[in-house]
Amino acid sequence: MVRKSFVDPQRVREEIAMAAARLIAEEGLDYASAKRKAARQVVGQPRVAGEWLPDNDQIEEEIREYQALFQAETQPAVLRRLREIALEWMMRLAQFNPYLTGAVLNGTAGEHSDVHLQVFCDNPKEVAIYLLNANVQYDVSETHHFGGRGDVETLSFLWRSTRDEAPVGIHIALYDTDDLRGAVRADARGRAPRANAETVRALLEGDAPSALAD
Repeated sequence: MVRKSFVDPQRVREEIAMAAARLIAEEGLDYASAKRKAARQVVGQPRVAGEWLPDNDQIEEEIREYQALFQAETQPAVLRRLREIALEWMMRLAQFNPYLTGAVLNGTAGEHSDVHLQVFCDNPKEVAIYLLNANVQYDVSETHHFGGRGDVETLSFLWRSTRDEAPVGIHIALYDTDDLRGAVRADARGRAPRANAETVRALLEGDAPSALAD
């Protein structure tokens, strides 16, 4: 554990956030893994108390700064391609009420990022049937319910729009229609954590609203 009498906790959080941002931007780690690895690098100990760790909002800000400094010439094009792929699949899955979430939505996605979608329908199994009929081979896993109500089944696969492009991971979390009516908290910037196809299209057109619509 970090000794509080000799170390400024705010400075430790800042250093961990910067290190985690680099790991996410360069290696594609998820927030939790990057935070743990960064904490070990900064503090030099395998376990760090939660009070010394930055929150995800702080890490996101550091990712934006890192990308602006070191990936300004490449990240915008990568982000646009990922949003185009996301919109393509949202159109394919239109009957299942798809929403985009994650880094592709908030703008911090990079070359290691995947597309994360949520769909809401009366029979989530129909999504699996749709993919099978489209000859898409997928893996099945689980994702934490955004409302904290256990886990939901998630279908994942690799997709490329053309043979020349590198494949992109796509994850489709399957929710019931009733879940769409649940309250979704905005983040510190007032942004909703998911967006429909209309909002994603607006982002691509450069005419997105200041607060992403749910």
